Amino acid sequence: MEKLTTIVPENLSGRRLDQVLANLYPQHSRSRLQAWISAGLVKVNNRIRRQKDPVLTGECIEIIPVFSSQEQYLAEAIPLHILYEDEAILIINKPAGLVVHPGAGNPAHTLQNALLYHNASLAQVPRAGIFQRLDKDTSGIMVIAKTPTTHTYLVDQLQRRCIQREYQAIVTGVMTAGGTVAAPIGRHPTLRKRMTVLENGKPAVTHYRVLKKYPQHTHISVRLETGRTHQIRVHMAYIHYPVVGDPVYGGRKRVPKNITPELRQAILAFPRQALHASALTLAHPISKKEMSWSAPLPADFQSLLTILADNVSARE
Repeated sequence: MEKLTTIVPENLSGRRLDQVLANLYPQHSRSRLQAWISAGLVKVNNRIRRQKDPVLTGECIEIIPVFSSQEQYLAEAIPLHILYEDEAILIINKPAGLVVHPGAGNPAHTLQNALLYHNASLAQVPRAGIFQRLDKDTSGIMVIAKTPTTHTYLVDQLQRRCIQREYQAIVTGVMTAGGTVAAPIGRHPTLRKRMTVLENGKPAVTHYRVLKKYPQHTHISVRLETGRTHQIRVHMAYIHYPVVGDPVYGGRKRVPKNITPELRQAILAFPRQALHASALTLAHPISKKEMSWSAPLPADFQSLLTILADNVSARE
């Protein structure tokens, strides 16, 4: 197994070793990181340290990652829409409604269960190769690491912002032009299941451009520079263009006036946030060749766009 190596940044200097690792390697659970420290698999400047020991700016942390089998998670025959697969990576188009990881309230019937059925050897890779996450009701493209080495490589590429991710969304309101939202995101101080823009949150940058304007809505393309939880949904709500159908950040469903009955019904009935991960570009883990994939818009998203266009025609 390849080592994970990092240098303690200035903003984390003086904090506990386990806290620093949790910040630097958020793709690994706190319990896994603490287990590696306790097992002597983590060294700071070539010395084994305890979880509570502070680390300082410039110190070198090395981890020898050892992953236990994930056989406790059930392998389930859930269909996967595979866009590409080789010995290193798997590219899928996740449907809306599919939870990514097992967890409280979702112990099974997740993407992770489906991946373990598709390839049993993924039980030896962290989270069955999943190193990024899409919300349950966000559809679109995801890359899966098929080996621990590939997983380490892709995590590093993601942290270095070398993986390009593009999304499409339908938002409420008419944008005048594209732009950038640079606003830190953290957990809401009282509503703990929600994220929000916070002065002391983690840096978050979202770029967006207009694809098409409608009388009361805008179809946009979004490119993530960072990957915070719910980032697009939080940032669009923050600039007062919430994603259509967003049950958490969109507020009460807003139905504009002077629209066709068909559009009114479509907005009220849309079952999720209108957000789709449409494209992905990365350097292949083995060949290092740049590769790109795209995932077509799902039927419900495309149908809403069609009804939005029909509403324009009805007004003319």
